[in-house]
Amino acid sequence: MNESTVRQQVLSCVKRVVLKLGSSVVTADRGLDHQTIDGIVDDVSQQAKAGKEFIIVSSGAIAAGVRRLSLKEGARTIPQKQAAAAVGQSRLMAVYDKSFGRHGIRVAQILLTRDDLTHRQRYLNAANTINTLLSWGVVPIINENDTVMVDEIKFGDNDHLSALVATLCDADLLLTLTDMEGLMDCDPRTNPDACLIPIVEDITPELKQLAGGTTSRVGRGGMASKLEAASVARKSGIPMIVAKGKASHVVTLALRAELCGTLFLPGKDRISARKHWIRYNLCPEGAVTVDAGALRAITLGGKSLLPIGVTEVVGDFEDGAAVYVQDQEGKKVAVGLVNYSSGEMTKIMGRQTAEIDWILGLRHNEEAIHVDNLVLLDT
Repeated sequence: MNESTVRQQVLSCVKRVVLKLGSSVVTADRGLDHQTIDGIVDDVSQQAKAGKEFIIVSSGAIAAGVRRLSLKEGARTIPQKQAAAAVGQSRLMAVYDKSFGRHGIRVAQILLTRDDLTHRQRYLNAANTINTLLSWGVVPIINENDTVMVDEIKFGDNDHLSALVATLCDADLLLTLTDMEGLMDCDPRTNPDACLIPIVEDITPELKQLAGGTTSRVGRGGMASKLEAASVARKSGIPMIVAKGKASHVVTLALRAELCGTLFLPGKDRISARKHWIRYNLCPEGAVTVDAGALRAITLGGKSLLPIGVTEVVGDFEDGAAVYVQDQEGKKVAVGLVNYSSGEMTKIMGRQTAEIDWILGLRHNEEAIHVDNLVLLDT
């Protein structure tokens, strides 16, 4: 099957699109690139009127704030970046509002933090809000809340956020626009003969190594972070396209299955929405070490983890927390929601289920981690 046919098959049923716009796409000369934004909005509006739904994850708030405040040296420290983001976010939304307004389309601002996607009820509330906006014909514009998220400014990027949003919204496609043509077979900055990889069926270690040095001059994320985002999206069965954002009519071309950018095919080993939330949204607070028998049961047998298979408890956590499951050498093999606190687990580890009642005086569950709340890692 040729590349064109594969693209047509994958994209033929796409209705809901998460469109991620990187800083290198929406900015120019430390300010917002109005011409590029208008061109993308024109494409999106045309596709929206044809029945497609769009959720936009947009960078650019800090750059817009730097330009608005005329900061010649830019925003260097974390407080400066936070302050610039506070000023720039309103400017960014004003540009989108004006651009979409030319087509009679309304927009809505949504600022998310990691906590919003970690807390289960807030996660579901965010999904409900986005679905309601889409039902009203409103285009949600999402960004990280850089004003309060110190760690996100230092380490995060909107590539990961867009992949989580794609799963949150049950999207059919994640379309990521950047300053690169897509994933190349070598670094185009050092090799002029670099060629585009049009389709990726699986994200291998070799592919990750290939993308490791390909970074953007403006944004926080590079091609490596886009591979990580593709891994997250593919686990939910969502394909992803990485393409050059400043190319003419790139959104229309991508959705028409034209040969532009790199298409990452959806993964074959998909997981449920709940397990996806556990795997990619929660931050594990500790770990439990398991013996060989328990390791085989959860990795090969698809079983729950019982207290009798636990040999060590690492960290301090409450019941319901996310924890890693690791083997005797400390290799992490799974993550799950534990039914007992670290103190309780220490008391019942290595013991039969029937013994839990008289050890603790009560039994929350028979399992330390139920299989429905246990997700194997990509090891």
